[in-house]
Amino acid sequence: MGRGVRVGKTALELTDEELKQYHPAARLQESTAPERWAQAWHVAQAAAELLRREFGATRVVAFGSLAHRAWFTQWSDIDLAAWGIPPDQFYRAVAVVTGLSAEFEINLVSPEDVHPSVRRAIEREGVDL
Repeated sequence: MGRGVRVGKTALELTDEELKQYHPAARLQESTAPERWAQAWHVAQAAAELLRREFGATRVVAFGSLAHRAWFTQWSDIDLAAWGIPPDQFYRAVAVVTGLSAEFEINLVSPEDVHPSVRRAIEREGVDL
């Protein structure tokens, strides 16, 4: 190779298609994320029904990547916030909900117990179930 001759491109110069070839996981994510997102919504809705029925939740909200389709990947989990669960039942509710799915990690929070900035994000960006 002579001086001043460039053989390759930097990552910033690659097209979207070239990036997908370089990162095969991007193709996998693209092909599985829609189905996984739909499955996650199904699990989240089942969790919300269970939290209302068994633990008296008055409101259940999905937040995080489930609430933002563009953020959801094949590695995303399910983040839920629930209002109205008695404090002495909350950890039992967490245990029951986290056991609902082998496919997804499920995180349940009490909005009263999270940092105010997280609570504001849940209120602003969350989706009621």
